[in-house]
Amino acid sequence: MRASIPSPPIEWSSVSLGPLTIHMYAIFILIGIFVALWLVRRRWIERGGDPEVVESIAFWAIPFGIIGGRIYHVISSPAAYFGENGNPIDAFKIWEGGLGIWGAVALGAFGAWIGARRAGASFTAFADSVAPAVLLAQAIGRLGNYFNQELFGGPTDLPWGLEIEEAFRPAGYEAFTTFHPTFLYEMLWNLAGVAVLLWADRRFKLWGGRVFWLYVAVYTAGRLWIETVRIDTAVHVLGLRINVWVAGIVLLGAIIAFLVTGARQRRLSEVPDRATLAAVGASGAHTRTESEGSGTEGESTAGTLDAAEDAGDPGDTPSAQ
Repeated sequence: MRASIPSPPIEWSSVSLGPLTIHMYAIFILIGIFVALWLVRRRWIERGGDPEVVESIAFWAIPFGIIGGRIYHVISSPAAYFGENGNPIDAFKIWEGGLGIWGAVALGAFGAWIGARRAGASFTAFADSVAPAVLLAQAIGRLGNYFNQELFGGPTDLPWGLEIEEAFRPAGYEAFTTFHPTFLYEMLWNLAGVAVLLWADRRFKLWGGRVFWLYVAVYTAGRLWIETVRIDTAVHVLGLRINVWVAGIVLLGAIIAFLVTGARQRRLSEVPDRATLAAVGASGAHTRTESEGSGTEGESTAGTLDAAEDAGDPGDTPSAQ
């Protein structure tokens, strides 16, 4: 006997409360949303923002993200809805599974932009605050795929191979019993990404959208190789799954955006330095007279410069419009 990870019985994929049926996929999506709201609220307060603004922006971002995720999933996997034996009505059954992260982030970001505009908050500051929280929500949401026995990879004899019931195995794979748990790979990658984002943000004081672009780069780098392992039905372009192309293109764009915003961050952080030096030069004689022999002038100037560097871009604070 070889070791493997058992899948939960299909009966566990939903919970019945009288006439109401709650799917585990939806439960984990909701848990992910609430945990993400908790984290982004903490990060927003740390940046000096009003915690009530988080709920105001989330009111727009969350429904936009869910709709965007569903639209992308249906477009990238149309056979189940518009192909042979497909049912277009199923496209509206989000609770049964199927949200494309690309559409969720794109349309969710648009909703957040609307919410930030209405709340008079900085969209880039909010994007930097929410980035690790979104990745954490994605990690939690992947547990819903486990209960649905979906989004797994090719057959494997590894000890962590996932047992899949025959009813859920794709055509041509009926004889295999254990498969790569790609949902688990992605969940672990996302959790590691959350740690990287939180560390990098504290270590390098990222702002201006850099935390968000780092999130996109980290996630797509993992998704790029995970997509090559998955065997679920998907649209192919030039022999590759469409999500492989999307992940590669978005990864490249995220790296460029991260570098460009980094150059902007360095450029703007130098402006206060020059202004401080000019102010010190204008009052030179007076400052030297008061601090002569005490050595306090250099210390005062250095302290002012350090404070100016820490301040960064004054327009990228949570309250800035």
